Amino acid sequence: MASVFHFATRLLKGHGDPHGEEEAHVLSAIERGAPISRDAADESDLRSTVGDRLADRVAAVGGSWGFIIAFTAVLLGWMLLNSDVLSHFGLAFDPYPYIFLNLMLSTLAAIQAPVIMMSQNRQSEKDRLAARLDYETNLRAEIDILALHAKLDTDVIDRLAALEAKIDALAQRSARA
Repeated sequence: MASVFHFATRLLKGHGDPHGEEEAHVLSAIERGAPISRDAADESDLRSTVGDRLADRVAAVGGSWGFIIAFTAVLLGWMLLNSDVLSHFGLAFDPYPYIFLNLMLSTLAAIQAPVIMMSQNRQSEKDRLAARLDYETNLRAEIDILALHAKLDTDVIDRLAALEAKIDALAQRSARA
């Protein structure tokens, strides 16, 4: 592993600063002989706060067909109740034009929109994390492949040198004979 580490260090120095966070993590993993791949979802979950998870849940519920259907049913129920049922008894608490309903909908939209934006920002962070982890894995694979190529090239050169020496020895024997 030490030779792969030195090879990787030389390789990364030739391609810019090897001390970036991803490169340093890859070099550290190579030095320890540890695997580099990690699950982006697990990493993101470890870093998430209660607010992050709540924003994701609100966005998941608020952006579903179940929510849209249930919300439509509640709105229609509210309008029917305040227009027909309760108005016959003079008990309609929010008659047409549904001022209180408009207030509730505006409040819901004012709260729900930023929460959904928080969830979208978190998803962007997850995507950046996944891209970074993919880069680390790809860099490690590339370094390992290049190290194998270098090792194979050295082995082939050594074998060719040994064959050349044997051919020279045979040529000298046949020249003497």
